[in-house]
Amino acid sequence: MSSQQQPTDEPVYADRTYRSSMAVVTGVLLLALTAWLCGDAVVRGSGSTPWIALAVALCAAPLIVAFTLRPAVFANDDRLRVRNPFRLIELPWGAVDAVRARYSAEVLAGGKTYQLWSVPVSLRERKKATRPQGGRFGGLMGRGTAAPVAQGPSAKPAARPRAAADQVVDELRDLAERGAARPGAQGGVHVRWAYEVVVPTVAGLVLLVVLLAAG
Repeated sequence: MSSQQQPTDEPVYADRTYRSSMAVVTGVLLLALTAWLCGDAVVRGSGSTPWIALAVALCAAPLIVAFTLRPAVFANDDRLRVRNPFRLIELPWGAVDAVRARYSAEVLAGGKTYQLWSVPVSLRERKKATRPQGGRFGGLMGRGTAAPVAQGPSAKPAARPRAAADQVVDELRDLAERGAARPGAQGGVHVRWAYEVVVPTVAGLVLLVVLLAAG
């Protein structure tokens, strides 16, 4: 009686998704504004105005989507997928050299640096998170009185708050360290251009130039 072969790879769980909610809200509002302005020009305009409005909408809408709604980062146990405005980058954890957040969140692989557009770094938020915490009431010259610290063997130091981008980078580093040796996390970096964004944008731009040149 033959024994059934067991799979050697560990299970891969659903992707974690990281994106900026503020960018999504901004994108929706900009798309609504573009639709309203261009739609009004198409309905009420005369001559070449409706065609110019359509060309502007064809050029502007993909760019708005590219820079607001499209950026996202998907991470699971095997790989990281980075969806930037004009490219989709797939990085197996075995190919990732480092994940860092300086002035922007970045992943390093194969001697190249790829930015994580959907993980914005706020220097103000980082500075606020690392600022020493004083007491509830400030003293003279802005110097506060520190709150009493619990004493005893059971006392634990308070966890220092982290900026949102730094928290995301910490999670991605942890996934990279745990997944680097997985059989399913090996391979090279794959980059694909987002032609669904590039093609309509270029088409709208060409149409706009032709209409403006024609007068």
